[in-house]
Amino acid sequence: MLKRHLGIFLRGAGMGAADAVPGVSGGTIAFVTGIYEELIHTIRQFGPSAIGAWRRWGLRGLVAHLNLSFVVPLLTGILASLVSVAHLVVWLMDDHPLLLNGFFFGLVAASVLVVGRHPTDWRWWHLLPLVVGLLLAQALPSLMPMVARLGSPDLILVVGGAIAISALLLPGVSGSFLLLAMGLYGTVMDGIRSFDVGLLGLFGLGCLVGLFVFSRLLSWLLAYHHTATLQLLVGFIVGSLPVLWPWRELVRYQLGPEGQMIPLDYRYLTPGDFTVLTGDPARLPAVVALMLAGVALVLLISRVNRPAATTPAGTRPGADKEEGSNV
Repeated sequence: MLKRHLGIFLRGAGMGAADAVPGVSGGTIAFVTGIYEELIHTIRQFGPSAIGAWRRWGLRGLVAHLNLSFVVPLLTGILASLVSVAHLVVWLMDDHPLLLNGFFFGLVAASVLVVGRHPTDWRWWHLLPLVVGLLLAQALPSLMPMVARLGSPDLILVVGGAIAISALLLPGVSGSFLLLAMGLYGTVMDGIRSFDVGLLGLFGLGCLVGLFVFSRLLSWLLAYHHTATLQLLVGFIVGSLPVLWPWRELVRYQLGPEGQMIPLDYRYLTPGDFTVLTGDPARLPAVVALMLAGVALVLLISRVNRPAATTPAGTRPGADKEEGSNV
């Protein structure tokens, strides 16, 4: 049991670290490490059905229904990583962006192989959800600045939290990058570092709303349209890769409500063109080495956790006690 809790804690730490980096999704880490579907189905348990479980089976039944043996170490890992990684990520993004993006580019690219090999009943029409996922991943960042037009800073934080947490559940969609596109990334990271209770409370409220709604949608899709949903996730992951390409040039941006720069479009370069245009070294050997390290890490973790990546028994919609105890 202790070994399982430690493993879940480390997976949570990986998710938290990934979500602190704009362009990387904690959902990708969850999928690669074999806990994605358990995560989605467990989150869905937090709702009115929990009251029924508590009345029917008491505290012990409620703990099983909510799968707290999974939730507690996972959340502990995520929170510990977010608090500890916040300073490190800011430093790496400022001083070593090529190396950071190179590692995560390899990690996310390998995730396409991991997600794409799961469907066993693939049909040609599954190309449609794949294309939809690809287009949505490309379109979402350009739509995010519209959130800043809501006017009320409190409402913006709540809506931003709901969007960001929903993105956390989608492999290939970075909640941090969407926060950056909404102009909220710096605000939220500063709030985490300074433990601003008011700001974090509003953002957390939005996260709760997003989790409640989006987890139920994803759980239903995985239960009744499993292969099509996995292909949609592949599209999201492929669509997120350009955001992580190390050698790029910002060509279009806009200023947020607090004067911060919100990136909207990049021009993607070869390492040679990057050096010519920016005057900075492309650091090709180091970046390629870190890309390969990201690929190797994903494939290794996927091989170790392959049996756990399937939908756990008892997670079908409507299975109250069985779902809580077997997820």
